[in-house]
Amino acid sequence: MTTVQIYEIQEAEEAREMARLGVNTVGSVLTSRESWKQDSLAEVMAAAREEGLVSSLIPLFTEPELILEVLDFYKPDLAHFCDALTDSQGVPLDLAPMLDLQKKVRSAFPKIKIMRSIPIARPGRGHVVPTLELARALEPMSDIFLTDTWLGGGQDNDPTDPVQGYIGITGLICDWDIAADLVKQSGVPVILAGGISPENAYEGVLRVRPAGVDSCTQTNAVDENGAPIRFKKDPAKVKTLVEETARADRKITG
Repeated sequence: MTTVQIYEIQEAEEAREMARLGVNTVGSVLTSRESWKQDSLAEVMAAAREEGLVSSLIPLFTEPELILEVLDFYKPDLAHFCDALTDSQGVPLDLAPMLDLQKKVRSAFPKIKIMRSIPIARPGRGHVVPTLELARALEPMSDIFLTDTWLGGGQDNDPTDPVQGYIGITGLICDWDIAADLVKQSGVPVILAGGISPENAYEGVLRVRPAGVDSCTQTNAVDENGAPIRFKKDPAKVKTLVEETARADRKITG
């Protein structure tokens, strides 16, 4: 079965609702290094445990000692790192600090699995980012890969990353051909993320054959102008995404 992972769950009751809808993993985001101890996020982790869900936590900062302190406090099932791995032109950054951090996390918390976001350019531009090479370098210290959409390249009218220095929450799909190549190459499970919605989850699972799908922006509630509202899910969208993922599984298994 293809697992369903939903971000950004920041309240315990919403985590419980995700469980009722058939979600497998709930992801939360820690945005502040100054006020990282948040009762609401601790309650999300507790609710996930009670509901039999896997919990994932993204810290949007990179200081190793602080990250270790955060993981010790929240004790999520997954530590999710989504730092940018390339510059704006797709040239790889120095991965040594990231590998060192993941090594420290693995040593300090052997029960916490490490999920690493791997950048994939938008459809038709997959060649711009050395996705497969980056994955090979990071695989020894990673337990799960999550594809996400890279928006660089310096083209006219390119959108910018919503959170500078990190990839994700673009609402746009990545090049699924590259994602499928990553699934074939990878020795760890790959979760397909980047613009996954109730409308495209079925096709995405069939084309990429990932271990899971992840959705954030495309399952958010929207405001009166149709713009996604961060940190607020639309249960109907989540329900349909879960159903469409299961429908793809049935198609695959015959």
